[in-house]
Amino acid sequence: MTTRGSRPQRTIARDAEVRGIGYLLGSDVTVRFRPADADSGIRFVRVDLPDRPFVPALATYVEPRERRTALRRGEAVVEMVEHIMAALAGLQIDNCTVELDAPETPGMDGSSLAFARSLASAGAIEQDRPREVLVIDRPITVRDGKASVTAYPGEPDRLVLSYQLDYGSGSPIPAQAFFAEPTPELFLRQIAPARTFLLSAEAEALRAAGVGSRTSEADLLIFADDGPIGNSLRFTDECARHKLLDVIGDLALIGKDLVGHVVAHRSGHSLNVELARALLAADSVSSEPEPDHDCCTLATASPAMDIGAIMRLMPHRYPFLLLDRVLSIDPGRTLKALKNVTFNEPFFPGHWPDRPVMPGVMILEAMAQAAGILISHRFDPDRHMAMIVSIDDVKIRRQVVPGDQLVLEIDRFRARSKMAEAHGVARIGDHIAAEARLRFAVLPSDQVAA
Repeated sequence: MTTRGSRPQRTIARDAEVRGIGYLLGSDVTVRFRPADADSGIRFVRVDLPDRPFVPALATYVEPRERRTALRRGEAVVEMVEHIMAALAGLQIDNCTVELDAPETPGMDGSSLAFARSLASAGAIEQDRPREVLVIDRPITVRDGKASVTAYPGEPDRLVLSYQLDYGSGSPIPAQAFFAEPTPELFLRQIAPARTFLLSAEAEALRAAGVGSRTSEADLLIFADDGPIGNSLRFTDECARHKLLDVIGDLALIGKDLVGHVVAHRSGHSLNVELARALLAADSVSSEPEPDHDCCTLATASPAMDIGAIMRLMPHRYPFLLLDRVLSIDPGRTLKALKNVTFNEPFFPGHWPDRPVMPGVMILEAMAQAAGILISHRFDPDRHMAMIVSIDDVKIRRQVVPGDQLVLEIDRFRARSKMAEAHGVARIGDHIAAEARLRFAVLPSDQVAA
């Protein structure tokens, strides 16, 4: 849902300039940032072409590319716009004319730092129009194989972003994640310096294709088996930070501020832009769109049990009640429950600071509580209490972070006179986060109290 936000639009106070070499063609490129009127947005102008054609920085004008984001409108083509777009969005510059004298932006050091510093040195001025805001009001997921990016509803007036990077156990780039609530200050210090990266085999293939003729290992991060070649990391999680920088730049092509929580898992430019288009499409539809995936219906489907019904059956309370609703239940057989994972969970400040990840034991506890609902349909909860006696065959398959919707599926349920057991799976969309086999002793409440 688009609305007018509380902050005024901003443009730069004066012209700014960056010069460098393009990664793709090896072009000498000069980029000039110029102030622009309110409601004009971001425009890229090709000053090297007759009549100075321009292309608006909007998802509508994205042309498919590998490993980068490109814009086209007629003759105006601009390659690799994502780092400039990230700098503009990160510093909350809403209206700006970006002039360049080549078909590509300069690569610089593979980050947004040079662009962000140039814009910051120009200063910003507020304009007399409020910034439009797209408020994410329901989960929307796009995916490609194992890669996915999801937009979730969040807290008012906040955008939270997280990126999970995982190329597998054999990759020289270790699995890592980065989480941020971007502000101009945080963007400039912690996100803008993160550089483009690729594997040495990928770099060799690109050079063989004529790409990167004037680019060396000092101009970006090229990973061999033992780490970056001829370079060093600025952050231990620099690769995840750069991927989040790309998300910021690609989602800026919405042309509005975002409010919500975006969780990206192994996504690249094309998937980021696909989410931007999906958000714009959903925003343009006045009625509820037909969802194309189960995860998109979880937050709005009528629950089998709401939180009030859960609390009547379960003894747990804050901060240890880990179920928000029961989506479906077949008493004595199966159950599906939902846990919305938010940044306000009490365990995040200590696990881990600056990189919030839900502890595996808490995922298992949520799974056990979901099984407890099934147990309560077999044993009177006013007279009995279920205690975990064993958890076997545990597999933790992926991280759970703020913004995830954890679906807890319980099946293979069996109950006897004083025992119960079940198999549990915790999912995020199509991906299994954890699974385990749970066994409980079901004891009289007065015996447990004693």
